[in-house]
Amino acid sequence: MDQALDKILILDFGSQVSQLIARRVREAHVYCELHPFDMSIDDIRAFNPKGIILSGGPNSVYESDYQADPKLFELGVPVLGICYGMQWMAQELGGKVEGGDKREFGYAEIRARNHSQLFNGLQDRTNAEGHGLLDVWMSHGDKVTALPAGFQMIAETPSCPYAAMADETRHFYGVQFHPEVTHTKRGTDMLHRFVLGIVGAQPSWTMPNYIDEAVKKIREQVGNDEVILGLSGGVDSSVAAALIHRAIGSQLTCVFVDHGLLRLNEGDMVMDMFARGLGVKVIRVDARDQFMGHLAGVTDPEAKRKIIGREFVEVFQAEAQKLPAAKWLAQGTIYPDVIESAGAKTKKAHAIKSHHNVGGLPETLNLQLLEPLRDLFKDEVRELGVALGLSHEMVYRHPFPGPGLGVRILGEVKAEYAELLQRADAIFIEELRNTVDEHSGKTWYDLTSQAFAVFLPVKSVGVMGDGRTYEWVVALRAVVTSDFMTAHWAELPYSLLGRVSNRIINEVRGLNRVVYDVSGKPPATIEWE
Repeated sequence: MDQALDKILILDFGSQVSQLIARRVREAHVYCELHPFDMSIDDIRAFNPKGIILSGGPNSVYESDYQADPKLFELGVPVLGICYGMQWMAQELGGKVEGGDKREFGYAEIRARNHSQLFNGLQDRTNAEGHGLLDVWMSHGDKVTALPAGFQMIAETPSCPYAAMADETRHFYGVQFHPEVTHTKRGTDMLHRFVLGIVGAQPSWTMPNYIDEAVKKIREQVGNDEVILGLSGGVDSSVAAALIHRAIGSQLTCVFVDHGLLRLNEGDMVMDMFARGLGVKVIRVDARDQFMGHLAGVTDPEAKRKIIGREFVEVFQAEAQKLPAAKWLAQGTIYPDVIESAGAKTKKAHAIKSHHNVGGLPETLNLQLLEPLRDLFKDEVRELGVALGLSHEMVYRHPFPGPGLGVRILGEVKAEYAELLQRADAIFIEELRNTVDEHSGKTWYDLTSQAFAVFLPVKSVGVMGDGRTYEWVVALRAVVTSDFMTAHWAELPYSLLGRVSNRIINEVRGLNRVVYDVSGKPPATIEWE
């Protein structure tokens, strides 16, 4: 990473929303990285942070081994502690933390006090006395009961007298709530106030600026070697291909694996864009029979994911043997994949599902790993794709799972199910793109964050013409979300849903019923598997 960049270090104490802190900092165009709480002080110094943020976590500071190195307070840089991070800061610097007699989970209203740099000028409303109030999201049982020397209270709630604290001289701040979540309405403003105002970091982390550095890094890493890249047609692998091609041109060979679980006509679209449009060397491998054969009879979602990931590696291995000059395997791994996989290895975060593009490569592949996007969040990958000249429509497509339709066909995967689902899904997406919301002027495709069809392995009775039918069912899923960690089902117009249902039932023979999923996340996930 460019050493001239101003950088923020986030130490992760195990919060489920630590990634959101990093995203909010990056949204201010300041580079940051998320590292485990026990990062050594030598590594912290080597990272050379301009400021440090301590995340929340599920433990109690007075009985947990989740302790960072207190020498970080001697580095002379501003520090912001969030929830557990505030409590750890308070305890290490001489304050006191105790179990609260009242736990706070969810919405809370804090009153800002003492005109701190962190909150000054920020408020959601005022009370009858004219005091500024802020809506925040709390999630804690313990609380600070005595402040360390040099700190003052800068926010309070009726049940939490120290909802925030500050040592303005040393630029140390602590907040008991979570500014990184959208429920804290001015939370992003607070984080940006800390990063840009208090820390004074320069907002120089932008994708156009990043291209030159990334190209230089790829050239230095690869030299004159050849690179093979698994091109899935998704945003991540497509942007990785465009970036690597910008760096090394004809040294890159892309392998596009058509496993029969892509969106309708996606294979032809990928070839048009990369082989004919960008002049990238692309080998198209028809592996549909291979994948379907291994998936036959398998119904467990995680087993399907692992089979698909394994077969990708098998295909790469076979193609790599035909390219003896290839020394590198490029992948579209992005930063959330890296964080989740690292957390699973250290057992300091829960693994929700496996990622087929993070590690796990067999030694027999004899290829080194090239992951040019591993420092980027998804929104940054999209910005990079546009800066590299990829079409806006392609780069801003809704997310598509790595295993493709393999996890949108519930139960056993069969070629006939995939064909039905491809056609139903294409109709749904086409109608979303063609239907404009009269209030916003945007299409419903742009208004939803992710939309797709799911094949259900159940049949229902129907009537077509004068005949009885007994055919398959598809479910439509559309959600609205800002971070994909929580999501609301999209309130699509009835007329749009009716049109989609009518077209699917009439145009896709084999389907006779369409249902709409109105579950939020949580408790449901966005994908069905």
